[in-house]
Amino acid sequence: MTLIRNFALALIAMTFAGFAMAQQQQPDQVSQIAELVGLSADQEAEIREIMQETQGELRELQAEATEVQQQLQDQIGPDYDEGAIREDAARLGELNGEMTALSTLMQARIDSVFTEEQRNTLEQRMREMQRQQQQMRQQMQQRQMQQQQQMQ
Repeated sequence: MTLIRNFALALIAMTFAGFAMAQQQQPDQVSQIAELVGLSADQEAEIREIMQETQGELRELQAEATEVQQQLQDQIGPDYDEGAIREDAARLGELNGEMTALSTLMQARIDSVFTEEQRNTLEQRMREMQRQQQQMRQQMQQRQMQQQQQMQ
């Protein structure tokens, strides 16, 4: 289950860049998942709807969080107002908490769209990807060690 959640987090991160990616002609993440686990057209549409609904709310919260972060930065100086700083920091915490809750709810809603078989397939593929990434890291480390030995 944690692999599915990790995958969903990655999916969410990629989704926020969705418009930029679409402009660059990169593959659609939902389509990739659909192909990977065999989503039906209805499942794919449901996932897209969930993501679209949540993205709008998350964008609004992110815009407000960015504004509050800027307000905090603007308050740095010799004439700072501790009360205002604490108030803005508390608001930023609330916004981050709400974004985390929305993201987690989106992940749960997306997860509920998958069948048990699809979850298992996704988990298996994620394990395979992790093994491949680990092998690649090990190979890179070996190459670096070889290069260092050659330089000595």
